[in-house]
Amino acid sequence: MQTTFIHNPQRKLIRAKFNDYSFGLYFITICTKDKKHYFGEISNNEMQFSKIGHYCRAELIGIKTHYPYAEILQYVIMPNHLHAIVNINNEKEKIPTYRSALSVMIGGFKSNISIFAKNNNIEFCWQRKYYDHIIRGVNDCNRIADYIEHNIYNWEMDCFY
Repeated sequence: MQTTFIHNPQRKLIRAKFNDYSFGLYFITICTKDKKHYFGEISNNEMQFSKIGHYCRAELIGIKTHYPYAEILQYVIMPNHLHAIVNINNEKEKIPTYRSALSVMIGGFKSNISIFAKNNNIEFCWQRKYYDHIIRGVNDCNRIADYIEHNIYNWEMDCFY
């Protein structure tokens, strides 16, 4: 079955046209709808996970089980969003061809969390889109890794606070 994409000229394209997102390193940010604190709260510079926050963490850690071409190298889950460095491995036989490998992985991940919430009668909703940044080199990767590592400590200054 072939998927047909209808171009909506009013919808802003946020992905880089020069990249097919089928391999490489990416920094992603995924937010909850209306920046609602579904995943837990930060107390004493430590994330205290809610039930759905624990599930989200388990799904991130096990992402390779569902998407063998994807690996989460580093992540942080905040009360209303998460950041991760994702490596998409260029093993062509495992890469989806109908959409980008990154979008398939993120879509499946978001869907799994939503299904868990529904099955457990937990109020939950994602923001529709996600942010990605193509990591370009070691310095860029180190800067992002440092940002992720210190994100909880900088929560009160975070734009998602």
